[in-house]
Amino acid sequence: MSQTPGHETSHETSAADAVRPPKPRQPHSRQPTLQQPQLRRPRSRRLPYGRAALVVIATTALVAASTPPPGPLGLGDRIFPHLGNPGYDVLAYHLDFDYLGRNTDPLEAVTEIDARVTEPLEHINLDFARGTVHSVEVNGRPARFATAREDLVVTPDMPILPGMAMRVTVRHTSDPAAAGTKGETTSGGAGGAGDTADGGWLRTSDGLAMANQADAAHRVFPCNDHPSDKAIFTFRVTAPKDLTVVANGTRTERTPSGAATTWEYRSAHPMATELAQVSIGRSAVPVRTGPNGLPMRDVVRTRDREDMEKWLAKSPDQIAWMEGKIGRYPFETYGVLIADASTGFELETQTLSLFEHRLFTEPGFPEWYVDSVMVHELSHQWFGDSVSPRRWSDVWLNEAHATWYEALYAQEKSKISMTRRMREAYARSDGWRAQGGPPAAPKPPKDGRKIGIFRPVVYDGSALVLYALRERIGQPAFDRLERTWVSRHRDGVASTADFTALAAEISGQDLSEFFEKWLYGAKTPPMPGHADWRPAAPQKAAPHTRSRSGPEGGGVGTKGAPEDRR
Repeated sequence: MSQTPGHETSHETSAADAVRPPKPRQPHSRQPTLQQPQLRRPRSRRLPYGRAALVVIATTALVAASTPPPGPLGLGDRIFPHLGNPGYDVLAYHLDFDYLGRNTDPLEAVTEIDARVTEPLEHINLDFARGTVHSVEVNGRPARFATAREDLVVTPDMPILPGMAMRVTVRHTSDPAAAGTKGETTSGGAGGAGDTADGGWLRTSDGLAMANQADAAHRVFPCNDHPSDKAIFTFRVTAPKDLTVVANGTRTERTPSGAATTWEYRSAHPMATELAQVSIGRSAVPVRTGPNGLPMRDVVRTRDREDMEKWLAKSPDQIAWMEGKIGRYPFETYGVLIADASTGFELETQTLSLFEHRLFTEPGFPEWYVDSVMVHELSHQWFGDSVSPRRWSDVWLNEAHATWYEALYAQEKSKISMTRRMREAYARSDGWRAQGGPPAAPKPPKDGRKIGIFRPVVYDGSALVLYALRERIGQPAFDRLERTWVSRHRDGVASTADFTALAAEISGQDLSEFFEKWLYGAKTPPMPGHADWRPAAPQKAAPHTRSRSGPEGGGVGTKGAPEDRR
């Protein structure tokens, strides 16, 4: 249903009175639409309540009959206050999609969430939009459900206590119709680069992919859509037999059945919802072996297979280079997904980084530049994927490091001076801070521009902090810091405070004043060891755009605007 911005709407539906939804499928909308279908047995086994259920039953008499309508919650993230939900810790997602061959049609889906309850729950809030909810079950029992803005609010037949296991099964549609497609964007004009309708499903020339950063996974499936709540993912996708499906992790099943094939993939490491990836299309999947026997697979349109091999073959050496800097690659596989779609950005989806096709085909992008962008997304597998931000204000840790290794790779492999790039970034840094806030305290995005947090200050402006830190503590201590950071927090989440504390520990220095000025100051502090560096004269900030205009020589803004790299 459509909802007026700033107003909450809650319509409760009793699953006991459900009626099977008619076909054809219902029209799509941005908000979850509640229907009353006939309940079907879940695909998975029920989780019994156990002895704790007896205690819960005894508490139901204490719940007032006049409980106010449920509303949207959130974890209180300063950037996205309504993102994520309290009261539970997700352990695993099982996502089941049925794709019929048209990327404008809603997919029938079943999302199963296994979680551990951390506080008493009368209602379970999930982030969800762009879908029609058919039914919800909690631990195998029908549950009522309602919408409140972009929350799906589930009311089980009895409260759930801390320490209990919880399985929520949602039968729904997942609607790609509002997502961007080739030549179809929300802010860049026809054929330009824009917001791709705030993310979620990405419609390609031959199917679908996902672009869920920053807060768009819940536009694909119900979830706790915050990077601090990582979980193991299983994807099960049924598609026409002439299409190929690839998702995060490794393939565990491929089952042909008549005109369709079912594909199953599973991640071996916990993953943030924003990093989920499913590619459906007429694709080739070349395989190769990376350093230390790492299995690798890439995804390209079948007709582009030979043309793209030049680029795909670079990944093993790029991984080896990164491992030489910061240690072993953290996941079970890696690959490049080249999608024929206009996004204006690349994206570090876990184990399968998303790239625009035109990055590899436009003559205006020199080889050194494309190589460095590939390394940027590869670096995120350590910084952002394996070690995820505790809150969105910590996103500078992701992008500073990815930009750092992008620039370092360009310097070592192509003689593109990193010092020159950082000096130019220093000149622009005050303007970036005025426009977007300091690196660790970014300004919230404007309404309708969720990806507006990806500003220049988060990229080169934050890599500048790392450059200053290296100058302050020295190269050997900086290198130890980088390796220790990714090993200590592997498969976890970490904050700015964690990084600054580790830097002080490794260096043996009191860095509190240094980080206060560099991470939170309105003005850029003097650069250690470079007293001659000066900020540029104040200029009127240019409008925030997402166009990619190509390299600009010195490295800063080598994709037009640094926010194009995510």
